[in-house]
Amino acid sequence: MPVETDADVAELGEFRFECGESIENLEIAYEAYGEFTGDNAVLVCHALTGSQNVASHRTQGTAGQARAWWSDIVGPGKAIDTTEYYVVCANVPGSCYGSSGPASDAPDGEPYGTRFPPVSIGDWTRAQRALLDHLGVGRLHAVVGGSVGGMNALDWAVRYPDDVQRVVAVAAAARLDPQCLALDGIARRAITTDPNWNGGDYYDAAEKPKDGLALARQIGHVMYLSKASMDQKFGRRAAGRDMVRDTFPSDPAADFFPYRDVESYLDYQAEKFVDRFDANSYLYLTRAMDDFDLSEGYESDAAALAAFEGEALLMSFTGDWHFTTAQSESVAEAFRADDVPVAHHVVDSDHGHDAFLVEPENVGPPLRDFFHDGVRGRAVTDTVDDEEDGEPEFAPVHTSLFSG
Repeated sequence: MPVETDADVAELGEFRFECGESIENLEIAYEAYGEFTGDNAVLVCHALTGSQNVASHRTQGTAGQARAWWSDIVGPGKAIDTTEYYVVCANVPGSCYGSSGPASDAPDGEPYGTRFPPVSIGDWTRAQRALLDHLGVGRLHAVVGGSVGGMNALDWAVRYPDDVQRVVAVAAAARLDPQCLALDGIARRAITTDPNWNGGDYYDAAEKPKDGLALARQIGHVMYLSKASMDQKFGRRAAGRDMVRDTFPSDPAADFFPYRDVESYLDYQAEKFVDRFDANSYLYLTRAMDDFDLSEGYESDAAALAAFEGEALLMSFTGDWHFTTAQSESVAEAFRADDVPVAHHVVDSDHGHDAFLVEPENVGPPLRDFFHDGVRGRAVTDTVDDEEDGEPEFAPVHTSLFSG
């Protein structure tokens, strides 16, 4: 059954960002599925380079993980059932799929570029609240997000604790660790050192900063995979000579050595990505993710979440070194400290961070049951139930992909 979609761009008027700067009219592109009955609204928060197309293919220019990126989870009869829930997904400010961002036109008619105000995850949350007000939605039945979208969902519990009944953070964390901060920093340097970046002013140029953005995406893509999944998928196999791509120039000695499957895969992913995403948006969104700290302005994560009186589900994957099971457990402990009903559901997986996108059979059942019955849902498990001698049973991966 096809999913019925309401797609639009809401004009929300003047918006002041947390940095103190304002724009005259914030535009937020969104999609809505199902019918609103007053108490059945669900907000889905997308990941870093995702879009509002959580279950559709409507927005021109989207592809890969920005195109129907959770269609196995959202739709009629699925875990987030659009015949039961009114589901809203909004493209965040700073992105490039219809919401205001660096690629949007400023009041002078020229693209903002790096004149666009710096954005934070808090700005995403506040913009989503404004959009829901525009749509006539008050309290949410649930807010759910994966990856940085999970950080966005957690921010709802801090900023609008009375506006949401259930919070779900999938493959997320209270903050990034130094290793991920370092890799994000390298990715941004890849973009800003591309001569075609031109200080962010490249929109009318014949050549865009494609090499820098391609390298940034390759760094990010490796972060999303686990050592086990890379070994299973690629090993050390050489790609055929007919698979050699000219994504990047190579040195003469390269002809003597194999061009490997893993290189071909990353080059292919990079080529697809640069055709659909904006380099400045990548800078803006990674900085928003890097800056997020659940406890900012509070003494602890628990203090930040103290006003939330709903229920929470944390879902993590054992092969994910980007956002580890230990990081999700830390957030679960913060909810427990506030006596919030919470479950930390751990999935045994080798897929790495991308597991939340590619394992609907593991994500869907606990999500469905949590939406219906909270932490008492039949398919929902919790690390506390499995503890022995005070230690949870899950075995978090080492946080370094590059260790032995």
